[in-house]
Formats: sequence, structure tokens, C-alpha cells
Amino acid sequence: MKEVRVGICGLGTVGGGTYNVLTRNAEMIAGRAGCPIRISRIASRRRRDDLDLGQIPFSTDVFDVVNDADVDIVVELIGGYDVARELVLAAIKNGKHVVTANKALIAVHGNEIFEAAAERGVIVAFEAGVAGGIPVIKAIREGMSANRIDWIAGIINGTGNYILTEMRAGREFGEVLKEAQALGYAEADPTFDVEGIDAAHKLTILASTGFGVPLQFERAYTEGISEITPYDIAHAELLGYRIKHLGIARRRESGIELRVHPTLVPQSHLIAQVDGVLNAVLVDGDAVGQTMYYGPGAGDEATASAVIADIVDVARTVAHESLQRVPYLGFEPSSLDNLEVLPMEDVQSAYYLRIEALDRPGVLAKIASVMSEHGINIESIMQKESELEDGRIPVIILTHTVQERQINRAIEDLEALAEIEDKVVRIRAENFN
Repeated sequence: MKEVRVGICGLGTVGGGTYNVLTRNAEMIAGRAGCPIRISRIASRRRRDDLDLGQIPFSTDVFDVVNDADVDIVVELIGGYDVARELVLAAIKNGKHVVTANKALIAVHGNEIFEAAAERGVIVAFEAGVAGGIPVIKAIREGMSANRIDWIAGIINGTGNYILTEMRAGREFGEVLKEAQALGYAEADPTFDVEGIDAAHKLTILASTGFGVPLQFERAYTEGISEITPYDIAHAELLGYRIKHLGIARRRESGIELRVHPTLVPQSHLIAQVDGVLNAVLVDGDAVGQTMYYGPGAGDEATASAVIADIVDVARTVAHESLQRVPYLGFEPSSLDNLEVLPMEDVQSAYYLRIEALDRPGVLAKIASVMSEHGINIESIMQKESELEDGRIPVIILTHTVQERQINRAIEDLEALAEIEDKVVRIRAENFN
């Protein structure tokens, strides 16, 4: 089985996360790729004392990775425009595949890079450049390949989203920005984040992926959030809207819209509920309709998740050129594990229960006693006198997470109580934290 060798350029936040995840999950990742993946060289401006690099060759010159014959895939995680561009083009010239998390590089120089890669017959993968750990590029490029994409809109900068979220409490922009910098959400120079440049880089890539057009960052309209006030936010809320800093790409008959700016979104819409540093991308396709992709848009291991997904994709091609690039189930058949499906009684969930109880003294105490006897903790219980009808009143219970067998037995005992009429209605609940 051919081993695929990876060279990492940059040991910052994402580089360190990539090293840790590749090392920690090496066996599982090999199972997905169908071949071992070994880190054969690392280069960065400085070593990190918190990472045990073992015997992996290390240098402070990133071009040592590009020029090393023992490297199949160059992972560019140094950021920026100029050196990164030179590094990636040199890797391509040397016949090496490239994985990058550098959205600025792809948005500005991507057309040149992709042309060079096509001529040399190598892959340039960039999933981690957009929305961190959310696999939205793969979703659009592969999962939605049957669709004509009509529009893409998203919260694609966590710093700006955090600031607008905190400003809903009446706080001023400047105050929240300083807090974001102290928490590490914003850079010392926050211009790219708060003025929408970072989001425009990502939107440019999304638009090209969705619409099949060349990268055109220089034509993107960009407007930041620094002029938004708590007054604006409060009055938008009174009107039923929430202000979000969105990137929007829309296909029109005469061309495409490519714009980043503050936007009022109905409070009832899912994207209006995305708060803090999280990202969310909405994609509208003519066949599937509207889909939403949500999760951490930055962070060491979250972004490393996307970096390594690209490494796995490229490794499949390097190790198995005669096979399809993406296996049917995401794993090579030889690596599939025959895990058993749990019986339903072993499943764990929280539960919503609706109990039709007679309006008698002590009924709530009896219900609570049954739940306690079966080791079920109640998160909330609700009984509204206004809903009393024909001497019966609904009691609504939400439980903590328990096994299905516990709730089955509790329901049996509840339905046996003289004060309970009809069957107990049970709906499973998941918080997906």
C-alpha cells in the first residue's frame, strides 16, 4: 500500500491543529484515504514548544518543503498573498499537490494558480479557506452538482457576527470590538473582519464554485459594520428583523451580484438565529431548494478538519490513481467496520411528554414520583390552568437525556395511574450540542 507524504508549511493556529489531528487520528484517516498518510516535513518561522514533532525534519524556510522530494502534498498554512503565492506556484511547478486554507490567496490569485495546476496535472484543494470547518465547498461542488445554484448568502466572518450579537444588548461597536480582540476573535488590526474584506474573499470563492465563473474579488462590493449602532439594532428588532453582516452572491440574467454588507434578516429565519462567532451559509439550488450549512468558521481543529478532508481527497488520488476519487461511502471498502446497530431501547435521548391528567390535587406529585422512580430527571414541567377542559388538563414535561428503556417503563407506570387519561404522547428531543 503506497504511503502518501505530507509537508506542512506554517505551524500557527491552523498548522498546529492540522498536525495534532493528523497525528491523533492517523489510523482512522488512513482508513478513509485507503493509505497511510505521513507528515514527512514541517517548516515554520519558529518551532512550537507545545507540539512534539519527534523526528520529523523541521526548518524555518517553507521552500524546503516545496523542494523536498519526500513530499507528495504541500499544505500551505502561512497565510497572506505574496510569499504564499510564490510557495504554491513553486509546489505546482515541482509536481506537488497543494492543500491550502488561504482564502485571500485563492480569491486574489486563484485563477492563475488553478491554470498552473491544470497544466501540471496536480490538485489544488481549498475547502478550509471558506467557513472554517463547515464543508460548504464540497457540499456545493459535489453534493449539489445536479443543481443550478441561484444564490448563496451567509454569515462568513465570525468576528463581525460576534460583534453584532453582543450589540443587541445595547453595547457600542467600539466596546465590543475591544472585547473581541481580548478574546482572540479579532486581530490587532481588525480591518479585514469588520470592514468585510475577509467575507468578500470567501464570497468570491463561493460564487465561483456555485456559478462556474472566474474568481473576481476585485469586483466585490464590500461594506463593513463599524457604522452600525445599538439604535439601529434595537429598531430593526422592533420591526421583526435582526441585523447580520452577510455575503450575498446572486445569479441574474445579466450577470451575478457579489456583495458584502449589513443586512436586515427576518427574526424567524434560521440564519437570524446564528449568533456569536459561528458561521452559516445558505445555498439555493433549483432542484434541492434552500439548504443551510452551519458551524464553527474558524479555530485550530475546526479548520484542521477541513484541511485534512482535502488531504484525504488528494491522498486517494495519489495512492489509487485508477480508483474513483470519492469512495461510495466515504471509506475504502476494505476499511469498513461491521458495527452493530443498537436496539432502540439502548438509544439515549431527551423526551417531550404530553400527559392528559385529571385536575385533581397531588397529580403533579404523582407524575414526578414516577419519573424519579425510574431515574429520570425533569428539566421543565408546565401546566396551564387556562387549558383546563372537561376536568382534564395537559401536563407537558421535558426530561434530561435518558435511555429509551427508562422512558418506556415510566410511560407504562404513568398510564397505569388513575389520574391519567389516554396515552402519553412521547416525542424525542435532541439538542445536538
